[in-house]
Amino acid sequence: MKRESGVTVTSPMRLRMEQFIKEQQSEIVAELSRIDGKPFKFDTWNRPNGGGGISCVLQEGNVFEKAGVNISVVYGTLPRPAIEKMRVNHKALDPDVDSVEFFASGLSMVLHPRNPMAPTVHLNYRYFETANEDGEATAWWFGGGCDLTPSYLFDEDAIHFHKTIKEACDKHDKSYYPRFKKWCDEYFFIKHRGESRGVGGIFFDDLDETEKDQENLFSYVQDCLKAFLPSYVPIIERRKDMPFTPAEKEWQQIRRGRYVEFNLIHDRGTQFGLNTPGSRVESILMSLPLTAEWKYMHSPEPGTREERLLNVLKQPVEWL
Repeated sequence: MKRESGVTVTSPMRLRMEQFIKEQQSEIVAELSRIDGKPFKFDTWNRPNGGGGISCVLQEGNVFEKAGVNISVVYGTLPRPAIEKMRVNHKALDPDVDSVEFFASGLSMVLHPRNPMAPTVHLNYRYFETANEDGEATAWWFGGGCDLTPSYLFDEDAIHFHKTIKEACDKHDKSYYPRFKKWCDEYFFIKHRGESRGVGGIFFDDLDETEKDQENLFSYVQDCLKAFLPSYVPIIERRKDMPFTPAEKEWQQIRRGRYVEFNLIHDRGTQFGLNTPGSRVESILMSLPLTAEWKYMHSPEPGTREERLLNVLKQPVEWL
């Protein structure tokens, strides 16, 4: 009823976040469609346990081999296994309950370009809330971030990406960029490989009233999400039509294999989604590339661009 009566600045945060991510999804999909020249497929879905979402996916496009820009607005009851997984990073959750009412909304995006010179990019911004049976919120927090994963490293691309993100962070708190960059470097680390997934960006989670008030944090998340297009569009425009060889395409496939390993083994969002009753597996696994390779005992030749990338991924770089 509150949604239908109109969302204003005094509406509950869950409705304001829902409206914002829907607006951003439309804007981002329109711009990516312009770049690719092909339209996205819009897939509206409902979750049996409550809520639903809109998945916008482009496969086998001119620029993007696979691109997904998804929003979800879901609610219902979290069972104990999901609560226990979340409590590791969200201390506000009561450890003694068998279930809890929850609301979660967010925008998730992964773009896998065709051209190996163009980097994959990932983004996710979300709002989470737990509530009593009468609907009164008992805990809330924001989380999110974005990061860049190149197969071939162009330093100017990494610098531009980080610079744009830092500007969005600095508008709110000068400590955010260094703090959340470090968090990103640590989170997107493939432990069994001893290397980062990419060249980083920012990552944060569990930002609640102990950090800042809700309005300030919502404003911060809005600015971060709005910074995506300025951070990535100049990069994809520069790289999408560059020439490449079959060997360079094969290296991209191998690097995508690393991406898959992280998402399926380490990513908390994937684990949370698959542990939530009634979750939509197609949307959760949208982040995986259309194609990838795993070659036995593969290592790049010394002195090559491929070796340089691996060396950079073994130790986080301060790009600014």
